[in-house]
Amino acid sequence: MAPAHIAYKTSPQPKANNPSNLAPEKALPTPTDVSAAPDGGARPWLVAAGAFCIAFCALGFTNATGVLQQYYLTHQLRHKSTDAIAWIGSLASFLQFVTGAFTGPPFDRYGAWIIRPATLLYVLAVMLTSLCHEHWHFLLVQGVLMGTCMGFMQFPALAAVSQYFDANRAAALGVAISGSSVGGVVMPIALSHMLNSSTLGFGWSVRIIGLLMIPLMAFACVAVTPRLPARQRTTFFIAAAWHDPRYGLLVAATFFMLFGMFTPLFFLPTYAVSRGMPATLASYLLAVVNAASTFGRIIPGILADRFGRLNIFALGGIATGIVLLCFNEAESTAALVVYSIIVGFASGTILSGATAAFSVCPKDARDIGTYLGMGLCVGSVAALCGPPINGALVDRYGGFLEVGMFGGGMCLLGGFLALASKVATPQGVLGRV
Repeated sequence: MAPAHIAYKTSPQPKANNPSNLAPEKALPTPTDVSAAPDGGARPWLVAAGAFCIAFCALGFTNATGVLQQYYLTHQLRHKSTDAIAWIGSLASFLQFVTGAFTGPPFDRYGAWIIRPATLLYVLAVMLTSLCHEHWHFLLVQGVLMGTCMGFMQFPALAAVSQYFDANRAAALGVAISGSSVGGVVMPIALSHMLNSSTLGFGWSVRIIGLLMIPLMAFACVAVTPRLPARQRTTFFIAAAWHDPRYGLLVAATFFMLFGMFTPLFFLPTYAVSRGMPATLASYLLAVVNAASTFGRIIPGILADRFGRLNIFALGGIATGIVLLCFNEAESTAALVVYSIIVGFASGTILSGATAAFSVCPKDARDIGTYLGMGLCVGSVAALCGPPINGALVDRYGGFLEVGMFGGGMCLLGGFLALASKVATPQGVLGRV
């Protein structure tokens, strides 16, 4: 036996025939391997463009909620209270975020296929909205169906963008989410003009918006694809995430910011009309808000990659809170336009900032979708309750001072919680993270 043993040691087999040398080639990539992102190039930016189109159609329509809210109050749902109508948009926002908890793992396993049926159903929901005339119709179609589809489109697309970028992730996510701002400029202006200054009526006004979405959704279905290999085992819940104090504080920060950030999107046109502004011009304020939030998402995203994602997220929450506290102070037309620009820029940081902040937490880039989904699932409760509470405050007090105080206080609390999350990082509160 000894000679055979010696012969084996002195005459090793070629590497190509050695099974032990083949094993590493067949092994799955390690988290370190899969986390290396190209951070630029045609393919990554094409994915970001597809996510931009989804945000344009989904969040862009959500950002036009204030126009529809004002229209419902004077037309189909004029017999309903302000808070009852606010439940339509808040239910859509709630389901949009809560379904994010269930879209990350399927995307990790099946890729972009979960986006494609959602885009078809979303366009169908927009068309069905044009046929609604009762409160429960709007709740089911615009609230439940559209909200659910938005979650299945938006968050897998953002997770795909995160896979292609690392050092420039916050900037790329800012560009992708800025589609909601561009859509929020186009859709409020288009809807306001068609509803208030044309003979199209509600039905065809909404149908035209749906037809606008079709080519954009088709492009997104082709462009958005994952970079990382599929995972055979996925989970909707990662318990280890909640053992990280930084993640828990970020979830709490997002929760309180979402409580307040929808205040101008839902109530700024109604507030402007109460100050004597014509309904058509008041609806254009949402376009101003969303135009400003385009820069509020892209510019802070670029700064976040340089100065820290948690820093910019916290700054955005605090700035939005301060601006919302002044909600009732803008009285003239000029003041309302300037206020719309400021609140749009400040609040634009929150959603893109939250997405970038959550991407700091997972150790494996393939878990970003699940981390983001869990965090926004908790925040969805705030998106559900915030607008109806504001509507109840308007009905109870007959003004908007309490609305600004409530929304501003919530965003301020969220901003300070985001700042506190830095305590749990190695860099500390003053670090660039």
